[in-house]
Amino acid sequence: MEQAWLGANVEPGVALDVSPDGRIAAVRTGVEAPPPGAVALRGLTLPGLANAHSHAFHRALRSTVQVGSGTFWTWREVMYQVAAKLDPDTYHALARAVYAEMALAGITAVGEFHYVHHAPDGTPYDDPNAMGEALIAAARDAGLRITLLDTAYLSSGFGAAPDSHQLRFSDGTAEAWAERAAALKGGDGVRIGAAIHSVRAVPAGQLGTVAAWARERDVPLHVHLSEQTAENDACRAAHGCTPARLLSDHGVLGPRTTGVHNTHLTAGDIALIGDSGTGTCMCPTTERDLADGIGPAADLQRRGSTLCLGTDSHAVIDLLEEARAMELDERLRTRRRGHWTAAALLRAATADGHAAIGWDDAGVLEEGALADFTTIGLDSVRTVGALPRLAAETAVFAATAADVRHTVVGGRHVVRDGSHALIPDVPSALASAIGALRE
Repeated sequence: MEQAWLGANVEPGVALDVSPDGRIAAVRTGVEAPPPGAVALRGLTLPGLANAHSHAFHRALRSTVQVGSGTFWTWREVMYQVAAKLDPDTYHALARAVYAEMALAGITAVGEFHYVHHAPDGTPYDDPNAMGEALIAAARDAGLRITLLDTAYLSSGFGAAPDSHQLRFSDGTAEAWAERAAALKGGDGVRIGAAIHSVRAVPAGQLGTVAAWARERDVPLHVHLSEQTAENDACRAAHGCTPARLLSDHGVLGPRTTGVHNTHLTAGDIALIGDSGTGTCMCPTTERDLADGIGPAADLQRRGSTLCLGTDSHAVIDLLEEARAMELDERLRTRRRGHWTAAALLRAATADGHAAIGWDDAGVLEEGALADFTTIGLDSVRTVGALPRLAAETAVFAATAADVRHTVVGGRHVVRDGSHALIPDVPSALASAIGALRE
């Protein structure tokens, strides 16, 4: 490798030896020329990027939702229209193309926050997990690791029955959700986790059931948390407390839990999240696209909440942009620069993101870690000209997904020289899959 980021520094002349089981067998520095038989990677090689929060079908909304004005709630109505058209076959085709787009962006693992479970009228498919299995198959086809965060979504709001758009999301009760989710199986490149859609969507008395399911299996548990001020207001009206307090009171917060967005928090909420070791997944490109606001990421981290990143609605799929945006949004909020170093932002996009979705053995270029990595070109119009020792700063603050040259998962090239090895024409695959939802 021309250069590699080894967690603290950029090192020139790095060779990674990969074992037959797809792990890094050795990391050698000071290598002046590629050894015989080695694959030379020109540019800056990073650990694979982890997309800790994805809704694959939202990719079909790109550009469509940019017409006119509105809020998160008007955006949601358009989202429901797309969700209504999905079936296991169309969802597989769409997710396969979306995950291929992620691979082209240097992403090697995705946390899929999955809640489109049943037929549009709420009837389970013959295989009750057909939609989840379609997502798992799509990730395998695209060469990505996946954590399927199977999501409990039971209510239209604080105990109210699901509306017509939400019938296909609901299992009726948390117990029925748990029974269905228990039938999902992990495997090579696949892990199963859990999610609570939000305090709106899971009645308070059933939050503990989902939390216990995840705790008993020691798997990740994710939850949309305080994304909207309206959610906070409704929670206070229903329960007399904030969403973070409600989750804390029902045993949801903790080291294996990640709050997604964590945007509109009180000082007390920040303390609850940080002191419990609950992580935070920031999705800046979605949060700004939906006009949600800027979350207190720096305050959360200072209190003890580990940060990771996601592309959520896929307004763009670019983890480098998410990392950059977290710093730049904080600059706008505080009118001060330099809240995170490039290394800290890369950790959020790599090791900490992988840990949040249950891949603790990935996200670093170290002996024994999974051989998942990506190479950023340093010779594009965006990246050329920087000092070699500042390659990490170049990657975070100048490069984009378009600068990804290689993506390797388990020692296997998934993207080589900017082309997907398994899905040769990703744009056509996206166009076909999205077009099928508009017919």
